[in-house]
Amino acid sequence: MLFTGRLTANAAINAVKGDKQVINFTVAINQKWKNKAGEKKEKTAFVDCAYWRNSGIAEYLTKGAVVEISGWMEAQGYQSKKDGIRARLICTCDTIKLFSLVAKASDPTESAEKRAVTAGTGKDDDDLPF
Repeated sequence: MLFTGRLTANAAINAVKGDKQVINFTVAINQKWKNKAGEKKEKTAFVDCAYWRNSGIAEYLTKGAVVEISGWMEAQGYQSKKDGIRARLICTCDTIKLFSLVAKASDPTESAEKRAVTAGTGKDDDDLPF
């Protein structure tokens, strides 16, 4: 199955038996359409994903990032104490393509310092012939 969506939260790296690690994250897939009356409609499906190959990609799987996922999809039923029988979509990912990255929250003074340094590194332009 191949689908594109947006991460709902930062990915989590979880240790499993031995030295293996799995990256878990949830992708929201939006569907938009207009009904016969011309009203805009939208619904969202949430897919719980597991990626077993390279845990290094987890730092790029941040909330809001747009990703394309290829993998094995299945539905799983479970009993909820509150709502009774429920279902969820689960994908075991083969490949992950990143389409957009969301900047991680950083120290605001650090980015201000970087901007100041970048802005002040140019030469004096007074002697240019144009």
